[in-house]
Order: sequence, then C-alpha cells, then structure tokens
Amino acid sequence: MKTVSESRVLAEGAVVVALAFVLGQIKIYRLPYGGSVTAGSMVPLLWFALRHGLRSGIEVGAVYGMVDLALGGYIVHPIQVLLDYPIAFGCLGLAGAFRKRAPFLGVVVGMTGRFLSHFVSGVIYFADYAPEGMSPIIYSAIYNGTYILPELAISLIIISILLKTRFLEISSNQ
Repeated sequence: MKTVSESRVLAEGAVVVALAFVLGQIKIYRLPYGGSVTAGSMVPLLWFALRHGLRSGIEVGAVYGMVDLALGGYIVHPIQVLLDYPIAFGCLGLAGAFRKRAPFLGVVVGMTGRFLSHFVSGVIYFADYAPEGMSPIIYSAIYNGTYILPELAISLIIISILLKTRFLEISSNQ
C-alpha cells in the first residue's frame, strides 16, 4: 500500500503546485522588479508541507519554483535562478518541520526562508537597482519585505481559518 500512498502524495503535490500558480496570478499588488502580494498563493505550498513534512514540502516547493520560472521567471545569473526559484520556494517546505506542534511557527519559518533566499539574491544580483547612496543590503531587505510580509500575513490568516474550521486537516495518512 505504500505505492498508493506515494501516488496520492504525488498527485496532491501536483494539484498544490497548480493551485499555487493560479492563486499567484491573482495579484493584489505587483512590485516593479518582481515580487507581488497575491491572493494567498503560498498557502497551498505551506499547507502541503504541514500535511506531508519537511522533505515532501521542500520538493514540492522547489517544483513550484521551477514552474514559476518556466512560466515567467526573470534570469540574470544561474545562481540567481537557484536562489529566486527552487531554493526560495523550496524553503516554504521548512514549515513541514513544525507540522505536529507549531504550524504557525512553521509558516513563519518557511516564509522567512523564502525571504532570506530572495534577500541574498537581491544583495548580490540586484544591487544596481538600489537608489544611489542606499546600501544594497537595506534595499534588498526593504524591497523583499514589502511583499513577503503581506504574503506572510495573508498565509497566516488563511491557514488559521482552515485550521479553525477544520476545512482541511494537517495530519495525512502517512
């Protein structure tokens, strides 16, 4: 029966990636050089990690990152691609490490990981976009924070509602 369970997780992962992508197209606010506040596009990925754990969460997040790249990504350098797509979204899977005891902490840790990956990319590869006289570190923190923090808040609110209403369960059959 392990094959059925693995197939179910794989199918759920594919649905989650598709749902996250569709929700990502509903933009509340779009920043000029990439990044946006969406209608909860990170929730399916975070929820998957909370249901299926760290490894599966990281894998599905990384797959989402590659889909996002393939369907409209921005490429400056190969390492920037890794930081802004599979690593950044794979970090959302860190939520899976907190699935049993602290799902909200898991959401914060996953989104913080995503922020840090985009932050490092911004400091290294997008420093030229910083206003004259502004440190690339400060610029990257402010720029990336302007969409990651609202995305975090939206994700926490939606996941809180899902948990309180028991609309979706965190524990899976694994």
